[in-house]
Amino acid sequence: MIPFNKPPFTGNEEKYILESIKSSKISGDGDFTKKCHKWFEEKLDCKKVLLTTSCTHALEMAAILLDIQEGDEVIMPSYTFVSTANAFVLRGAKIVFVDIRPDTMNIDETKIEQAITDKTRVIVPVHYAGVGCEMDTIMDIAKRYNILVVEDAAQGMMSSYKGKSLGTIGHLGAFSFHETKNYTSAGEGGLLIINDEQFLNRAEIIREKGTNRSQFFRGMVDKYSWVDIGSSYLMNDVSAAYLWGNLEQANIINQYRLNIWNSYYENLKKLEEQGVLQLPTIPNNCTHNAHMFYIKVKNLDTRTELLEYLKKNEINAVFHYVPLHSAPAGLKFGKLDGIDEFTTTESNRLLRLPMYYGLDKEKIKIICGVINEYFKIY
Repeated sequence: MIPFNKPPFTGNEEKYILESIKSSKISGDGDFTKKCHKWFEEKLDCKKVLLTTSCTHALEMAAILLDIQEGDEVIMPSYTFVSTANAFVLRGAKIVFVDIRPDTMNIDETKIEQAITDKTRVIVPVHYAGVGCEMDTIMDIAKRYNILVVEDAAQGMMSSYKGKSLGTIGHLGAFSFHETKNYTSAGEGGLLIINDEQFLNRAEIIREKGTNRSQFFRGMVDKYSWVDIGSSYLMNDVSAAYLWGNLEQANIINQYRLNIWNSYYENLKKLEEQGVLQLPTIPNNCTHNAHMFYIKVKNLDTRTELLEYLKKNEINAVFHYVPLHSAPAGLKFGKLDGIDEFTTTESNRLLRLPMYYGLDKEKIKIICGVINEYFKIY
């Protein structure tokens, strides 16, 4: 079976994990965490980053930082993972879903303004597949209506919009280092990016269980105490050690994945020319990170049949997401503004192909050969 995903492993991760274990600081903010923080701040050109236990927790921290209250409204696409919505629902917010663009599967920036009310506090653009949303338009809307922007860049590490790294454009940004992402911290992990200086100090406090412990260790206070709400959001340093092994080879991993992406595109473009499927679209103002390669087929029935055909040929492909506005919790905690023109129909057509560091060209040819074979038969 060709797996859908394998966590990236470059060779030094084991060594760094042992170094971390043998150190006197493994619980969080140890040597490897500091190395990762420095790498992100320099690579992404941002003010402050904080490693977290997951992207889910980075988003929850963002909701606390923005002081989301019961009854506040948060605008986001319905086509996203549940954590995007859950983080704000936990604070009592109502989620307002808007439709997506069929070309990038990102939030339709032209539908946001009509969804704004006097209760709107936040817009959450989700950079699907590591392809940037139309951030200039989104930030202009946010500025005019005095709304905050949290970028869900879970899939967007090493991607950019108009030359600026995803996650560094809004007031806050969140990344994932889950094992399915381009870079991982041994299975789970996340990152919160603070781009607005007003949130810098409080972000550290929330991450440290509501204490000023970080300030204490820097000698800024003579003792640390409970000063705010918070939780245990720190990534342990052993996980950071694994992540550091990935980050040392970040450019190599990125180029490898781009080569896979380009190989898929070249091998499947004839099927697109024949009109039997659609390939991903990358806007000219975006640089993507090859987080995924997906195809869109005619309809849900075709996707179901193709997935089964791939499975019979020992290829593990997947689909996602069930649109949140149609899910039981989405109906309870949110609403769809406007009409669902593309969210459901486009999500029903989308199928993700295997993509991971180490996937070789022979396997890509096999996968593309099976897809071509399916469309010849059916």
